[in-house]
Amino acid sequence: MDTVFRDVRVIDGSGGPSYRADVALADGRIAALHRASDAGPRPSAARTVDAAGLALAPGFIDMHAHSDLALLRDPEHSAKAAQGVTLEVLGQDGLSYAPVDDRTLAEVRRAITGWNGDGADIDFSWRTVGGYLDALDTAHGGRGIAVNAAYLVPQGTVRMYAVGWDDRTPSPAELDAMRQLVAEGLAQGAVGMSSGLTYTPGMYAENAELTALCRVVAAYDGYYCPHHRSYGAGALAAYEEMVELTRNAGCALHLAHATMNFGVNKGRAAELLALLDAALAGGADISLDTYPYTPGSTTLVAMLPSWANEGGPEATLTRLRDAGTAERIRHHVEEVGSDGCHGVPIEWDTIEVSGVSDPGLGSYVGRTVARSAALRGEAPWVTARRLLIDDRLGSTILQHVGHEENVRAIMRHPVHTGGSDGILQGTKPHPRAYGTFPRYLGHYARDLGVLSLEETVAHLTSRPAARLRLPDRGLVREGYRADLVLFDPQTVAAGSTFDAPRALPVGIPHVLIDGRFVIEDGRRTDVLAGRTIRRTPGRRR
Repeated sequence: MDTVFRDVRVIDGSGGPSYRADVALADGRIAALHRASDAGPRPSAARTVDAAGLALAPGFIDMHAHSDLALLRDPEHSAKAAQGVTLEVLGQDGLSYAPVDDRTLAEVRRAITGWNGDGADIDFSWRTVGGYLDALDTAHGGRGIAVNAAYLVPQGTVRMYAVGWDDRTPSPAELDAMRQLVAEGLAQGAVGMSSGLTYTPGMYAENAELTALCRVVAAYDGYYCPHHRSYGAGALAAYEEMVELTRNAGCALHLAHATMNFGVNKGRAAELLALLDAALAGGADISLDTYPYTPGSTTLVAMLPSWANEGGPEATLTRLRDAGTAERIRHHVEEVGSDGCHGVPIEWDTIEVSGVSDPGLGSYVGRTVARSAALRGEAPWVTARRLLIDDRLGSTILQHVGHEENVRAIMRHPVHTGGSDGILQGTKPHPRAYGTFPRYLGHYARDLGVLSLEETVAHLTSRPAARLRLPDRGLVREGYRADLVLFDPQTVAAGSTFDAPRALPVGIPHVLIDGRFVIEDGRRTDVLAGRTIRRTPGRRR
């Protein structure tokens, strides 16, 4: 044996009662579980860790991550490693960096600068999904990455590649090209497909187009992960649309950051859960993820109506610079309720700037648009328009529109999993990027009792592993991979706050990937044990 954790409280990920045991590791796997009640000798190893007072759980799986470039950029990646995250699912919200050609790569880099930076420090040598996954596996001088990673084919990028930025129905040839790109990505190891249906150009896809692509996903036994068309005025209809679409396509569905936001949805989580329960009872394969906070986070440009973003970022800037067109945009944003803002008229006092691409614009960060406008003695739209233009659409925001009762109700649902939706860019990012998983364990399980600790761990481990169809992860079982986290149930907590969003968690002394310590005694080691998790089932039908 390589390592044995002595007298640890095992929370095995099943949701069942925890128990005391010695847990021994060998060759990157769990080699022996010796319960306190078991007869016979206790396992010994080259290294023994006294784990009394600690809980041992499977490594946490972040079902909604935006670390697509961060894993290549930052070998430590403590934002996730220190939380006990051992696997992230990338390619979210329909926008990422593969598959691309040269034009599409330049466009997508520009479109999601607010999420990941412009990538000037990245060697974009790949063009395919397989090439991107290879780049992760050989990152940092061939040593690999900080945590494991899986990838979703991004439908918005695929549409950008095959159709461009036009709001129109694709030709038969273009639809065939999109089908082929999705199939190739899945064949090369992607676990499914994502969409961002309030982000251009993916939001221009009608249901027939999405259904055709989801049939390809189903053929490869993957799942569809939509950021659907509304989390505001049309939220329930948007959820229902995704349930029906995937039913028609015969495709598994995983709902991204499944929240019920804005004033129109206060207290309405039960309606969403009833919709899901009815679909599950009818045989649907559905799961969802949430983050344990009320504010959301995205880019400021995402608030604009879809027609204002047609044609890509430069076309958007041209419209914003034109006074007449900018007034039309303002009317839709402030009075009608744009599709970018989920059909709800924007409230500028809920929009806090969290990051800018141009450091010279740092005075906006940490203030709401309404506050910055008041300091300037101007209308909020004037301030927002200036920031969009001056920062070339690169600004990120926090959107304070959530409801605590909805957050708690949804996290209790049996198909719920954890996803940080963590954007790591910006001076003042959302604290969920650094705090999601310890916040579940400490604030919601221990302090509030929303879920038991055992059930909470199941939501963060075995349930996402089942969605990803990982046969040897997500549970503490003999023969399973030794992707593990040890934490103190009495002290575990998110260190990150809205004022100090990059503070690391407390109460998580050890994190292992393949039996190697990536966090040891609360400190990041130099181990890079992360690799890509690729689905290779071949076509199902």
